[in-house]
Amino acid sequence: MEVRPFGSTGLRVPAIGLGTWSVFDVSNADEDGARSVVRVMFEGGTRLVDSSPMYGRAEAVLGRALEGIRDEVVVATKIWSRSVREGREQFEAQLRFYGGRVDVEQVHNLVAWQDHLGWLEAEREAGRIRLLGATHWNEASFDELATVMRSGRIDCVQIPYNPLERSCEGLVLPLAGELGLGVIAMRPFAEGALVRRAPSDPGVLRALGVETWTQALLKWTLSDPRVHIAIPATSAVEHAVSNVAAGEPPWFDAEQRELVARAAEA
Repeated sequence: MEVRPFGSTGLRVPAIGLGTWSVFDVSNADEDGARSVVRVMFEGGTRLVDSSPMYGRAEAVLGRALEGIRDEVVVATKIWSRSVREGREQFEAQLRFYGGRVDVEQVHNLVAWQDHLGWLEAEREAGRIRLLGATHWNEASFDELATVMRSGRIDCVQIPYNPLERSCEGLVLPLAGELGLGVIAMRPFAEGALVRRAPSDPGVLRALGVETWTQALLKWTLSDPRVHIAIPATSAVEHAVSNVAAGEPPWFDAEQRELVARAAEA
């Protein structure tokens, strides 16, 4: 899998990561499935995994799934609280889950970011956090996200980017490129909406040089040079194998990206 510089942070990441939204919020009896997905993607070259306290049990499930490989994985997670006290409690739990450190700590959906960044910067200075980031899913908040980006206090951003959600192309992606920030692309399948729009014409996939529509969608996102990593979420091993395969070049040119976009809008 292609490995990319993560903005100007000095970190290098594979093109495909692993998201845990909804699919890792499982009972103890169902954790084997999450562990299998982690192992398959790890064997395929994935090294960044993303989670959040918002995702129920996902952080703890992920931590257990990383046993034996934690030192080789970049853990990106989030603080999601309007309270500094609760945010600190979330962080302490993350340290227990992930071996005493968080590689990429993000303020989830910019919730109380003015209150959280100070103590998070102190934790970064102390070495318990490597990089700081901020996320938002809603284009209505991209102006505020840009304010945080320009502050010089964060190292990366996480935003949705797929053929149906392209508003980040107007402000966030150009600004990230200008500032040298890492970019994590969430929702590459538009939370499943795009998966259901697979083209019926097999010639589309042949023209794109891919085997599956989901690979086409991932390559569409990753073919933007300002994007460093895409984080599809899955609970199925066969989907994990397909996702990993999308992390290899060649990447799409402008004509191929337009072909995917037209198919997605049909």
